[in-house]
Amino acid sequence: MNDQQAVIQALLDYYAAFNTLDAQAVLPYFHEPALLIGPQGVFAAPTHDVLRPIVAPVIDSLRARGFGRSELVVGRAEPLSASTHLVSGVAVRYKVDGQELERVGVTYVLQSSDHRWRMAVLIVHDPQ
Repeated sequence: MNDQQAVIQALLDYYAAFNTLDAQAVLPYFHEPALLIGPQGVFAAPTHDVLRPIVAPVIDSLRARGFGRSELVVGRAEPLSASTHLVSGVAVRYKVDGQELERVGVTYVLQSSDHRWRMAVLIVHDPQ
């Protein structure tokens, strides 16, 4: 498996973990430190302990809205260096009944550490 395939697989594994709606399950997919950028602003999380209180309310909000699962539609994936890759696309979120809940634009910067690709930067944006 080449690096680009490994990066995409890391994100697909993250989405599978996210679909469990268990905040603790998604934390290992984030680099320490991690930077999150979205409509609410910029948040720097030096550790997973600091990140957990940010991730848990997002998951709780989705659960309250009937979230069932999400999938990543990759639009762009490219290396920035040997240890850094950029991936952007759309997270398509579905309700438990299978109806589409929403589409969210996402851009990830993944960094290789300890032979694993982890999200160092997550940017949430318009899906266009």
